[in-house]
Amino acid sequence: MNNLNNVNSRLRRARKTRAKIAELKVTRLSVHRTNTHIYAQIIAETGDKVIASASTVEADVRKNVKNGGNVEAAAVIGKRIAEKAKAAGITTVAFDRSGYKYHGRIKALADAARENGLSF
Repeated sequence: MNNLNNVNSRLRRARKTRAKIAELKVTRLSVHRTNTHIYAQIIAETGDKVIASASTVEADVRKNVKNGGNVEAAAVIGKRIAEKAKAAGITTVAFDRSGYKYHGRIKALADAARENGLSF
């Protein structure tokens, strides 16, 4: 039962951020993490279209990354999402940490994305 509470708490925290981003009408960089993988998506201002995505599930990422659930993997995904965003002509996004603490893997992904030219 406790696990369900944690998930609901996270989603409740995420809702507030997403409402604010929707209000500002900006492109958002949404992050999702599981124990084994990390996923990042760039979603259009309207919230109905995924412009770019990167995750540790992709075949060419899996070749280079031993474990998808660590900080190194998160940094690789941050770099990839930034490159894909630039290819799609996006430089500014709002960071949506999906209710996760800005720490560890989430922070590593954000820092890598910033270093590779995304601004938020």
